Amino acid sequence: MKKLIVILIIGSIVAACGGGNSHAPAATTASTENSTAASGNPSYDPNRGEGKFKDVQINPKLDVALAGEGEKVYNVKCGSCHKLSEERLVGPGWKAVTTRHEAAWILNFITNTDAMLNVDPKAQAQLEICLVRMPNQSLTDKEALSLYEFMRKNDGVK
Repeated sequence: MKKLIVILIIGSIVAACGGGNSHAPAATTASTENSTAASGNPSYDPNRGEGKFKDVQINPKLDVALAGEGEKVYNVKCGSCHKLSEERLVGPGWKAVTTRHEAAWILNFITNTDAMLNVDPKAQAQLEICLVRMPNQSLTDKEALSLYEFMRKNDGVK
C-alpha cells in the first residue's frame, strides 16, 4: 500500500510539472543554431550546452515587464518543482542559478531538456542529485527568455 501511495505522489508531481504548448511563436534576442553535437564532440561547448541558443546577449539592466511574464511562466510550469530559494524541492532551487550557469546553457536546458540531460555533464550531475528527470515544458523562445529574466530578478538583478 505504501508503494502505491509513493507512486501516486510521484506521478502527481510529474503531472504537475508538465506543461501545455504555447499558442504563438515568439522572436528571440538570442542567436540560435541547430546542433546535434554530443558531449564527446569537439564542437560541444559545456558552457553553452546542447541546443539552439548560442550567443545570448543579456542587458545588464533587468527588463521588468519581461521578468513579470517569466514569473507567470514560473507559476504555471516551474513552481511546483522548483523553489526560488536554494532549497531543493523536486528539482534544484533557483537561487543564484544565473550566476552558476551561462544564459545560453540555461536557455538550452529549459528548451531542450531531454538532449541536455543525455549529453551535458552539469545537467547529468543535477539529475543524480534530484533523481527525477525534468519534463520537457514545451517552452517557446519568448517564454524561455522571460523565464530567464525572472531568474535574474530572483537573483537580485535590478
